[in-house]
Amino acid sequence: MKTQVAIIGAGPSGLLLGQLLHKQGISNIILERKSSGYVLGRIRAGVLEHTTVQGLEKAGAAERMHREGLVHEGVELVFDREKYRVDFTEAVGKSVVVYGQTEVTRDLMDARAATGGLTVYEAEDVALHGIDTDAPYVTYAKDGQTHRIDCDFIAGCDGFHGVSRQSIPADVLKTYERVYPFGWLGLLSDTPPVSHELIYVKHPDGFALCSQRSETRSRYYLQVPLTDKVEDWPDERFWAELKNRLYPEAAGRLVTGPSLEKSIAPLRSFVSEPMRYHKLFLAGDAAHIVPPTGAKGLNLAAGDVQCLADALADYYHNRSTAGIDGYSARCLKRVWAAERFSWYMTKLLHTFPDSDDFEQKMQEAEFNQLVLTENGAKTLAENYVGLPY
Repeated sequence: MKTQVAIIGAGPSGLLLGQLLHKQGISNIILERKSSGYVLGRIRAGVLEHTTVQGLEKAGAAERMHREGLVHEGVELVFDREKYRVDFTEAVGKSVVVYGQTEVTRDLMDARAATGGLTVYEAEDVALHGIDTDAPYVTYAKDGQTHRIDCDFIAGCDGFHGVSRQSIPADVLKTYERVYPFGWLGLLSDTPPVSHELIYVKHPDGFALCSQRSETRSRYYLQVPLTDKVEDWPDERFWAELKNRLYPEAAGRLVTGPSLEKSIAPLRSFVSEPMRYHKLFLAGDAAHIVPPTGAKGLNLAAGDVQCLADALADYYHNRSTAGIDGYSARCLKRVWAAERFSWYMTKLLHTFPDSDDFEQKMQEAEFNQLVLTENGAKTLAENYVGLPY
């Protein structure tokens, strides 16, 4: 087989890139090592930035999101029982949309199916070849046979553990990492949200987040030690601890119910540079990981692939290499801004096991910057709704 762009990974970033390239008349094939059902079964984030919404619109996959997504014009921060609302529309004139990543993936799958684009699921032993030559190609195994895809470029959208980043020589890559000493225990339930907007809670016993997927489905998180296991947290214990960390009014509104899914996710900041190596481009989790505190993971990936789609369109339509040559630097500027924001939100709202009195006072001072200064709230709003890609 031959195509112009081989895309590794059929998560939302790979599928979005495939749709954007299709809209530009650029042929592409997507390879995914898991089944489509497995991809859809992954529970992930649900806050879409302004630019991510625009990307889904350009891809022709935004109709259901506009119909069912929840527009949020602010968030509520609770710092040791003191409440403060950041109004996005007042501060920066923009908003975000709460719409689950699973639904984004489903919509992109449907859009791709409607165009007849080829996605190969359960592709085993994917390997990248000749990425530093003018004739790159990808091999994979399927149904006991080895297949080859010749292409002009390869887009690595296959996540942190994927083959794409690992295909770049070790002496070329430079990585940066920060691992946090706690995780997030998440619970999904078919219960009405405790609030129509997200609530971020800083509590002496640990961080909590009240989020949602729809008007009838909620997603809640608790900061827990890395040594904890899901089995340590039956539903009754989770709900009791969430009520403990919420302020009384919100705790009184909380509707509990059986969990649909529970999992513990570690928190990490990670960046790999560069994001381009000859004919290979990295996008999304293949190049960077952010703590979920700033709601940036999916949005960063969407920014990467929109940037890459623009660059490839410029190359194929105008024979210009300016976009692909500048891809890594352009993306990394936004990536590091998002890393800083996610690190800031994590430091502001979590209880660190080794923090001393001075560091706790610094957390209080940071929160007061939001409450007492117009620029503090505006800066948070600007970053939360999303910087231009």
